[in-house]
Amino acid sequence: MENYKIPKKSVERLSIYKRILKGIMDAGFTTVSSRELAERAGLNSAQVRKDLVYFGQFGTPGMGYHVSILHRTITKIMGLHKKIPVALIGVGNLGQALLSYQGFKERGFIIESIFDNDREKVGKIKNGLKIMDERNISIEIKKKNIRVGIITIPSSAAQSAANKLIKGGIKGILNFAPIELKVPSRTTVVNVALCEKLEMLSYYLSKRKLL
Repeated sequence: MENYKIPKKSVERLSIYKRILKGIMDAGFTTVSSRELAERAGLNSAQVRKDLVYFGQFGTPGMGYHVSILHRTITKIMGLHKKIPVALIGVGNLGQALLSYQGFKERGFIIESIFDNDREKVGKIKNGLKIMDERNISIEIKKKNIRVGIITIPSSAAQSAANKLIKGGIKGILNFAPIELKVPSRTTVVNVALCEKLEMLSYYLSKRKLL
């Protein structure tokens, strides 16, 4: 089945399954049932089977899934079986936190270039990388053949940065700026709305009279 026909939620849950499978594998288990996988993911077993069948036939009736094979297959489906070079735009507090996060490297996302428009930051070294002038985004990412960009700058500058990324050949953007970016159809944008998630949490806590 073509990727564009697969429900977004099913794609999003692949990361959850991958994380759970890694934990099961590290615990020394070789097989897992759809029921157990569902319980750990907070779903029902029918949903797990439905999600996985979009990507192929996995598991054996009565035996479940082979943990390491399913983990490896999901990793490949997600394109995480190879190193993915990343460009980070904005080396403020959030940008520096992401730059220091070891989880990216462990999952194959390697931040290779960092940019900022603050003249006092440009030229300095952060986590072994030289902060480059934001005006050179297109040139640098073309040179390094980078295909993924992370934007952590204010909304007023985010679109301009996205334009430079796209001009340089970026195909995917993780956007932390509170703005809907205008990009060509060939470019995929995933928005990370931290404040909206906190507001959602506040809503649920309020409903339970916990605030």
